[in-house]
Amino acid sequence: MKEGPGDIYEFGRFSVDAAERLLFDGQATIPLAPKAFDTLLLLIENGGHVLSKEEIMESVWADSFVEENNLAQNISILRKALGEGVGGAKFIETVSKRGYRFIAPVSRFAPRGEDSLTVERTVARITIEETIDLEDDRNLPARGARPALPGVPAFSLPTAQIETRYVQNGDVNIAYQVIGEGDLDIVFVMGWVSHLEYFWKEPHFAAFLGRLASFSRLILFDKRGTGLSDRVPLSELPTLEQRMEDVRAVMDVVGSERAVLIGVSEGGPMCSLFAATYPEKTTALVMIGTYAKRIRDDDYPWAPTSEERDAFFELMQRDWGGPVGIEERAPSMANDENFRTWWAAYLRMGASPGAAVALTKMNAEIDVRNVLPSIRVPSLVIHRSGDTCLKVEEGRFVASQIPGCKYVELGGIDHLPFVGDQAEVLDEIEDFLTGMRRAEAYDRVLATVLSVKIVDGTGSGLGAYIRRQLELFKGREIVSDAGQVLATFEGPARAIRCASAVNESAKRLGVEVTTGLHTGECDVLDGNYSGFAVELAQRIAGEAAPGQILVSRTVKDLVAGSGLEFGELGVSVFEGVEGEWRLFAVK
Repeated sequence: MKEGPGDIYEFGRFSVDAAERLLFDGQATIPLAPKAFDTLLLLIENGGHVLSKEEIMESVWADSFVEENNLAQNISILRKALGEGVGGAKFIETVSKRGYRFIAPVSRFAPRGEDSLTVERTVARITIEETIDLEDDRNLPARGARPALPGVPAFSLPTAQIETRYVQNGDVNIAYQVIGEGDLDIVFVMGWVSHLEYFWKEPHFAAFLGRLASFSRLILFDKRGTGLSDRVPLSELPTLEQRMEDVRAVMDVVGSERAVLIGVSEGGPMCSLFAATYPEKTTALVMIGTYAKRIRDDDYPWAPTSEERDAFFELMQRDWGGPVGIEERAPSMANDENFRTWWAAYLRMGASPGAAVALTKMNAEIDVRNVLPSIRVPSLVIHRSGDTCLKVEEGRFVASQIPGCKYVELGGIDHLPFVGDQAEVLDEIEDFLTGMRRAEAYDRVLATVLSVKIVDGTGSGLGAYIRRQLELFKGREIVSDAGQVLATFEGPARAIRCASAVNESAKRLGVEVTTGLHTGECDVLDGNYSGFAVELAQRIAGEAAPGQILVSRTVKDLVAGSGLEFGELGVSVFEGVEGEWRLFAVK
């Protein structure tokens, strides 16, 4: 059938408004990502005719190179959206070795009167509010008090259908949710503090997550110490390393072998470390409004000064319970009383005042600048040019350090991605994920390398103690001989604690050892680790005094919040190794 501008198509209980790009099921809109909608519309417009896979891909992805699995994923999304298989319903037919055909009878109508369409769009807007069951009516936006969400599809999944579950990682229970049934897994990592159930109490946030879930299986979680996850002592708030372990625990329990990691703000550094450490588990990396470090120095002049950070800590301690930080994070909504009420409640439920301050102080110590060049998975960084919380230069810097990273700079002043024009943020994410090429087989990973050198004593019996400690701290032995041991770890804090245990064993046996650690990129071939990081760890061990554990600055910057303390030794230069290296002794 030949379409006209703004035509409306009806089939079964469904209708498609081509002009407004909306799919209705008779009661509410069904959210569809742009490419999925384009695929549906193309099939409907050619109803009864077979379209080859090549024809569909050339039409829907006219300006992009994509693989066939992108089309298969869109077809799967459409079948689920249309409820195929329920009561024998069938709309899209797969024609073996040819392509796809839309087989349901379709009626086409010219554009209807404005009144008719207005009624349906109003129903879609109310759906966002009515499906969010707030515990406190004071948080519910008054009817007509808030304008419609421009360019944001309604998210019509009732809150009651979103189930919070728990997975235990060690002694801590991590709360998580899974929404959607797409073939692509996405792990969404919110910054600062979070609360899973309060995500859905704000229409903008619910719509944002609903859009992600429309083309993926969306996995959400609260990091330990926040939200619905177990509260922990302030001294045990999660380091980047522990957050990575919690993500792995959640992925394992839901059966996710690989996932896209989307990190917002402070979630970005953890996601970047995860992608570099576990490329085999990371489909792609997306960071929105992110940064590499939170304290200004000569090499990173965009971050706040130490004095500015201290002032913010005092503000948090004094005003936690109210809408702290809303002027920087959502300036366009800062005067909206409904949003202010939700934001204040979201922060209160997300963390106690003491935990919030301690977590923010710990994040201020993080520095992932040396991690970024080790990322090898497809990566996207999105930053708004007028972001008043994290300067746009920070997003540009992060993207510039990741090999092959795509950087998108959007207009706007809001830091939170679901505030402001969220549709353009979501469009960029979906286009990137559906159009990306597969990552090459990984042969490099980020790892912490431990080098232990025996400088005095026979070492008799020490090898057995070292192997025992490597087993306890999940280290991988790569070299072991009479004079040294080399091992790799997935996290630097664990590597340091293993080194301390080895040191204690050596003292008891009367053996003197020197120890060095560095976190960096390692070449992996048939399970063997080599490369610059291995060599540098050995050089650092050569600089240590007997019984001393020396680490590079990269190691120190990644263990913020671990409770480990260091003393700076100054700058060292190693023959044959490029650059100057600041070394720190573990206290």
